[in-house]
Amino acid sequence: MGTARTIPVWDDIAAQTADWWDDKTEQIDCDVIVVGAGIAGLTTALCLLREGRQVVLVDRGGIGAGETLRTSAHLASALDDRFSVLARYHGHDGARLAAASHAAAIDWIEAQAGQDATGCGFRRIPGYLFPCNDDPATLEREAEAAARAGLEVELQREGLPTLQALGPVLRFAGQARIDIAAYVLHLARAVREAGGRFLRAEATAMAGGDAPIVELRSGARLRARAVVSAANVPFHQTGVAWLKQAAYRTYVVAGHAPRGSIPDALYWDDGDPYHYVRLLEGGDEGEVLVLIGGEDHKVGQDDDPEAYVRLQAWARERFPSIDRFTAAWSGQVLEPADGLAFAGADPGQDNVYLVTGDSGNGLTHGTLAALLLCDLIQGRANDWAELYDPARRRWASAGPWLRENLNSGSQYRDWVGPADLDDPAELTAGNGAVIRRGLRRIAVYRDGEGNLHAHDARCTHMGCVVRWSSEEKSWDCPCHGSRFDVMTGAVLNGPASEPLSPCALDAADAPDGR
Repeated sequence: MGTARTIPVWDDIAAQTADWWDDKTEQIDCDVIVVGAGIAGLTTALCLLREGRQVVLVDRGGIGAGETLRTSAHLASALDDRFSVLARYHGHDGARLAAASHAAAIDWIEAQAGQDATGCGFRRIPGYLFPCNDDPATLEREAEAAARAGLEVELQREGLPTLQALGPVLRFAGQARIDIAAYVLHLARAVREAGGRFLRAEATAMAGGDAPIVELRSGARLRARAVVSAANVPFHQTGVAWLKQAAYRTYVVAGHAPRGSIPDALYWDDGDPYHYVRLLEGGDEGEVLVLIGGEDHKVGQDDDPEAYVRLQAWARERFPSIDRFTAAWSGQVLEPADGLAFAGADPGQDNVYLVTGDSGNGLTHGTLAALLLCDLIQGRANDWAELYDPARRRWASAGPWLRENLNSGSQYRDWVGPADLDDPAELTAGNGAVIRRGLRRIAVYRDGEGNLHAHDARCTHMGCVVRWSSEEKSWDCPCHGSRFDVMTGAVLNGPASEPLSPCALDAADAPDGR
């Protein structure tokens, strides 16, 4: 099951690897169970297999079926939360460790990609940060902070000759790009060749102890010596994730430009939300694809069907050689209040580990988290452990933390607000709305054949009322970012672990008794 209906430009490797999976839960005897077959889960599994551990990977949708293949596949140590901010939250030593750990992740990815005959499209390129308002002051501050964090940076006040619309730029050396589908497929093959097992199942809970447990939707309970939650956002009972991070939807469009018209690099602006750009080999002969992302908003809030249109307009103004757009999709990112991911032992649960909070740098965060978790599971010290510790508290980031949680709490007002509409008969095909029936809220969707699909609109995580997403045709929770399938109510994104309950509409609401 994919997490969205829009289609990225990457190859569908879940379909290519469908016969690698089995659904037999009997005789599961392993050292480590890893839940999630994206970048973090596959890398963790591969690292542990190389240590001689027996590993089982569990995923309900297949390899890369979650958020990993919804990325634009930047590989950056020049983090988009800015080193001037990271130094305020984590100190200068923490900012240096953040830069070093992401650089180490890029190095590790480069080494793995080099083992594949194709190289997985990996290429070292520079990165350019540019101001959204032509004011270089923010670049000057970031140049100082990034240099102090150990990055190789250069402020180019004259900008780039072929992209004058960007204005002054801050150049970061040693960044990279990759074909994420080719790379994830390479990782999965390496896991399989090393003896890793792939189990197609939906995990619904975890519990720690000397022999921690993973519970499946089928009712089966799997035991191992350690378990890892690498499913983007923890679905098990833990207070670590949803109180400390917020879920955002981000959008990407793919345009075509003549080869050589745009320097091969990563690009970001300093807006809020910011925009990000990279090139990808592809398109017609003599062309490259240009991937442009941004227009982020909190999941379930500010539903915005014009996001793709604005991205295209923004891109045409700054990269005028783009002549047409042929793809568009969205993905989900998790923004921790203090700017860095969570990776390490789950506080209070022995032998349970987690990785979450990608903060827009999911590929490098997922990779460095895997290296860190492997060390912890193997009983080794790791210099990054304190920085990414899920139990950490950074009082300097109390302001963003408070704002995000107040925002989440305010969404419960939907229980007393008006319904989207009164009569579901007004719904056109392919659309959804939340209606009121007494004290209940019901999420109603009309499919392409005119049938209505109704579910209890109460999010199964903490009881917020879900909202309709016109971009991805899903039910999204505005409190903590859970998402649900409109046809079945199945969980698309956590932290919810249970589906929406089906509802019976009144006969008068359903045409022809449907």
